[in-house]
Amino acid sequence: MFKNIKSDLPASIVVFFVALPLCLGIALASGAPLFSGLIAGIIGGIVVGGLSGSKIGVSGPAAGLAAIVLTAIGTLGGYENFLVAVVLGGAIQLVFGVLKAGIIGYYFPSSVIKGMLTGIGIIIILKQIPNFFGYDEASAWDLEFFEIDGGNTFSELFAVLSNIHPGAALIGIVSLLLLVFWEKILSKKSKLFELIQGPFVVVVLGIIFYTLFQDHDFLSIGNKHMVSVPIPENATDFLNQFSFPNFSVITNVDVWVTAFTIALVASLETLLCVEASDKIDPNKNVTPTNRELLAQGTGNMISGLIGGLPITQVIVRSSANIQSGGKSKLSTILHGFLLLISVVLIPKLLNMIPLSVLAAILLLVGYKLAKPTLFKDMYNLGWKQWVPFIVTVVGIVFTDLLFGIGLGLMVGVVVILLKSYQNSHFLHIEDKSNGKHKIKMTLAEEVTFFNKGAILKELESLPRDTYLELDLINTRYLDHDIIEILEDFLYKAEERNISIKLLSKRGIVENPSSFISFFNENQKSKISLS
Repeated sequence: MFKNIKSDLPASIVVFFVALPLCLGIALASGAPLFSGLIAGIIGGIVVGGLSGSKIGVSGPAAGLAAIVLTAIGTLGGYENFLVAVVLGGAIQLVFGVLKAGIIGYYFPSSVIKGMLTGIGIIIILKQIPNFFGYDEASAWDLEFFEIDGGNTFSELFAVLSNIHPGAALIGIVSLLLLVFWEKILSKKSKLFELIQGPFVVVVLGIIFYTLFQDHDFLSIGNKHMVSVPIPENATDFLNQFSFPNFSVITNVDVWVTAFTIALVASLETLLCVEASDKIDPNKNVTPTNRELLAQGTGNMISGLIGGLPITQVIVRSSANIQSGGKSKLSTILHGFLLLISVVLIPKLLNMIPLSVLAAILLLVGYKLAKPTLFKDMYNLGWKQWVPFIVTVVGIVFTDLLFGIGLGLMVGVVVILLKSYQNSHFLHIEDKSNGKHKIKMTLAEEVTFFNKGAILKELESLPRDTYLELDLINTRYLDHDIIEILEDFLYKAEERNISIKLLSKRGIVENPSSFISFFNENQKSKISLS
């Protein structure tokens, strides 16, 4: 794990700066103590990060649960009562993991997963624009379209026009320009600029700006435009920030209903984020989903026991980790320790960071998730990929994460049911001569995204030094998702010295350099092999 520390340490710092305002903002939007968000972020980084099988996924409090938490605190009669539901929800997640419910994550088509990433990217941009210009509202951390405060995403954007704060806006704009310049130009000039990440530099710049102009009539930045970490006066005050569950309400039916809701929503969001983060991982790691549920369940039980919010794997922090060069779970764990150390030792320094600087970092994260070229690429894949993708994007932007994904999934199911499908493949081991496994995998006539889990499992189980003969001669329809799995497998095949012989009606190829190129992806998402 420590062999990649040169990449993981800078990435952990970036994730820390992204996670800090999210932990505080989500706690604020949830109607919970601010410290509860920090507890969830610390547990998500250290405990879940340590137990998880994901190398690049980052866990912490999730905006998607804010409305559930806000409602539950009122329904259950207080935060301590709500914590009982968090602990029980974690226990239910452990049961999900034992029952191997993690396989559910494999049954979401890639068009929906890409739509999820893009939709979240757009939401991040829309929600952070107010913070960027110094109009700071709790709704900045509420990822739903219709917000808890009664407004919506677009009404907040219109409110910005008459509420621009000059000091916050100035340092926000300078920070964004510096981040782009750092990434596009400076990082290519010297390894020093790769080691010292742009987000760290703009945060330091933001602290300096605040210090220099705090008494300026025009450019001073008020407290409501700054990070707001609780500052205890002494050790007793610090310990008093922890809350503990009131287990006397454990027989309350509403507590169990809330616990099951938390477990179900948190597990689903985690599985979707696992699929999404694996999709954008340049090293194409495959996260064991059942182990992830066990890790999340453990994290939620511990978080609930000491006063933290519910935890899920979250795509904003995970994508920031990937984009910053994180290679292993060390970056996730280190970001948790950075949160812990900072709230204990330097809370006053953290409160000197302008929110507009952190908004600039998040705007760049959002843009990378929702690049305009992605829309063109998805359109070029054909309507079977484009329609579920765009429905998911629109659904997430105008409703919320789970509802938008549900819409995209329904459309994807309708699209795929237009084609008949059979079992994906069968596996036949021909011989093991010359010390090298020789395995023949024959795909069926119709192979769809429903077959992702089975094919992925078989490919992952192939031993080193295998000669794989992939027979597609009788395959008439090969879904785009399966081609992506085969494309991603090329990276692992090279690592494990697996040779591939591809047989199809288009010809025989030894060790193809790209399955996507072979199947000519510009012929839309339907891959006709006949």
